Amino acid sequence: MVGAVAVVTAVSGVLIAVTLVSWWSDQPTGSLFVFDLVIGVLSWALTPLILWRPVLGTVVLTVLAALSPVATAPATMGALQVARRRRFPVAIAVAAGGVVAHAVQGVWRANGGMSYGWWLALITIGYGALLGWGAWAQAREALIRSLHERARRAEAEQGRRVAEARMLERRKIAHEMHDVLAHRLSLLATFAGAMEYRPDSSPERLSQAAGVVRAGVHQALEELREVISLLRDDEPPTGEGTRPQPVLADVPRLVDESRDAGTEVLLRDAVDEPAEAPPAVARTAYRVIQEGLTNARKHAAGQPVEVELRGGPGAGLLIDVRNKLPPRPAPPAWSGGAGLVGLTERVSLAGGTLDHQEIGGEFRLHASIPWPV
Repeated sequence: MVGAVAVVTAVSGVLIAVTLVSWWSDQPTGSLFVFDLVIGVLSWALTPLILWRPVLGTVVLTVLAALSPVATAPATMGALQVARRRRFPVAIAVAAGGVVAHAVQGVWRANGGMSYGWWLALITIGYGALLGWGAWAQAREALIRSLHERARRAEAEQGRRVAEARMLERRKIAHEMHDVLAHRLSLLATFAGAMEYRPDSSPERLSQAAGVVRAGVHQALEELREVISLLRDDEPPTGEGTRPQPVLADVPRLVDESRDAGTEVLLRDAVDEPAEAPPAVARTAYRVIQEGLTNARKHAAGQPVEVELRGGPGAGLLIDVRNKLPPRPAPPAWSGGAGLVGLTERVSLAGGTLDHQEIGGEFRLHASIPWPV
C-alpha cells in the first residue's frame, strides 16, 4: 500500500506541474496563478485519499477541478479508482460529477484553441473511457479472485479425496487382516485346546499339534507385522497388501485347514469356470466361507459344517455355510464382535447381499455376489 501511495502521489505531482506550466508558460503571472498554485498543492496533498477513501477523495478533487484545471489530473485518477473499486452505479455518478465540474471549469476558464463544445465532448469521452477501463479492471480482478478461490477449493477437495481414499484403503486392509487373523487364531485355539484336554495323546500327535501352533503363531505375527507396516505408511497403500489375494481355487485348502483342526466339513463346489472369477468376487466369496468356518469353530465346536458354493459368469455366485447349533449355548469366546458386520460391508461393496440367521437348530450364513459376464 505504501508503494502504491508513493507512485500515485508522484504521478499526480508530475501531471499537476505539467498542467500548471502549460497554462502559465506564455501568460503573465498574477493572483490567478497563485490561486492555481494553491489548488495544485492542495490537490497533490489530497491525492493519497483516492486510495484510502476513493469516493470521498474523488468528490473533493472534482470540486477543486471545477475551480482550476490543475486539479483535473488527480480528479480523473480518482474517477478511475472509483470505477475499479466501487459498484458501477457509484462510478457512473462520480464520472457524471466530473463532467459537470469540468463543464463549470470551462465556463470561466476557457481553453484557448478549442471550442467549448468540442472540449466538453472530449472531457465526456475521457470520463467514459475511464469508467469502462475501471469496470473492466474490476471484472478482471473479480475473475482472478474467483479462479484462485476455485483452485484453492479444488486443491482442498483433492486433499480430502486423497485422505478419504487412504482411509478407505486402510479400512479394507483392516477388514482383510481381521478375517485372516481371526481364522488363523481360531485354528490355533482349536489345536491348543486339543493339547490341553487330551494330554494322553501320543507324543507324535502332541508334537504335531505343537508344530502347527508354532507355525500358526509365526504366520499370524508375520501377517500382523505386515498390516501394521502398511497402516503406518504415510503414503496411501495400493492394493490390499503385498500378500497374494485368495481365489476360488483356494477354497479347498481353506476347508482342509478346518478339517485338520478337527472340524467335520462337507464341501459342495459347483462353480462354473472358477478361474475366470473376478478378483473382487473370488476374494469376497473366500472371506465369507472363511468367516463361516471361523464362527463355527468358535461358537459350535465339534458340530459338522456344510459349505455350498455354486454359480458362474452372469448367474452370480451363491455361498451357503451352515452348521448345527450346540445343545447348550457355547461359552463366550474371544471375538472383536465385528466379523459379521465387516463381512456384510465387504459383500455390500461387491454389490451383493449377506444374510445370517438361526433356523431349525442351524446357524446359516448365506451370501449372494454378482458375477458379471
